[in-house]
Amino acid sequence: MKKIASVMLLAIPLSLSLTLNTAFAEEKKPTAQQGKMKACNAQAKEQALKGADRKAFMSQCLKKKK
Repeated sequence: MKKIASVMLLAIPLSLSLTLNTAFAEEKKPTAQQGKMKACNAQAKEQALKGADRKAFMSQCLKKKK
């Protein structure tokens, strides 16, 4: 019985801390590079590029200034 009570005493604060961490977590905005990568990936997917062609396209796309 004492083991159950001690586990409960540890479980309650742990569950509270996990709940509060997720409730107050800030959503991070993607960086400019992450946004650029997402856009380039979408374009490569639309063009159905694969392998070396995709690699070359991604390289050129990421070098472009928007």
